[in-house]
Amino acid sequence: MLARVIDKSNFVNLEGYLNFCRDYLEYVAIHLQAVIVSQNENHYRFFQYDETGYFQITRPINSRLMLNVNLIEQAIQEFKILLLNARDLKDANEQQRIILLNTVYTVQQSIGATLDGLSIGLSNTARKLNGDLFERFIRLIIQEIGMDCQAGVIQLPVWINGEKAFSMSYQHDLIIKREGELKVLGSVKTSSKDRLDKIFVDKFLYNRLTETTTPHIAIFLNDVQRKNARRENEYSINSTFLPGHFKGYTVKLNPLDGVYYCDIRPSMITQDILKDHIKTFDKLIFEDIWRFIQ
Repeated sequence: MLARVIDKSNFVNLEGYLNFCRDYLEYVAIHLQAVIVSQNENHYRFFQYDETGYFQITRPINSRLMLNVNLIEQAIQEFKILLLNARDLKDANEQQRIILLNTVYTVQQSIGATLDGLSIGLSNTARKLNGDLFERFIRLIIQEIGMDCQAGVIQLPVWINGEKAFSMSYQHDLIIKREGELKVLGSVKTSSKDRLDKIFVDKFLYNRLTETTTPHIAIFLNDVQRKNARRENEYSINSTFLPGHFKGYTVKLNPLDGVYYCDIRPSMITQDILKDHIKTFDKLIFEDIWRFIQ
């Protein structure tokens, strides 16, 4: 599994992601030393591999979203149908939304949890690879629903006194077009940690420089990590989301046009401002993206 996950050529299409997920779930069905329950949010679990995984312990995994080997095959088949029919599912029911979220979460966490089997010295490499594969996964999903979606660099001309003085380069994880016309720009990250500020500022600068109101969206997998333990064998999670920063930028700089999570935090559902601007990923696929490209 480790040899496969570090080779990006195994993830060039959706089938590559789905096949890896199937095999990972088959692996953990028989090769776990323990499942450790988070002490503060009990639905988060840490997998500890047996000797075949060097007894490494994974990132926290949301048991409410993570599918197991007995459920994954049916979920994958339904997931494929949902993507092919997404345009017509603006009124998708709760079960359809659950299938979409659970499958996306399970596929990506199968990658992240496998990378957790790498030695500590390779943790930075693992984080970079996990992020790159998540970006590609989201682009493949958006392409599968029928969108022109790529990553790339956009050159922005800067005009002074009516003349083009120079250009600025902007790298975007998502560039969504319709009939060649730019419709949406987006950022895709596994978490908002250390990235939130740049996403808001990017929208502000881009729209100011281009004198447009091009929608900017952000897609995150989750915002949880293992809490640093004060005692041995203490396992709990904490949030990496900064609600004050999010609210401040939304109110005083500019709101993003959509912020989407697979594993949404409770505060994002209940707190003012957050609940109006943060949604689950199914909202983008079944509803918002079609509005953006009109």
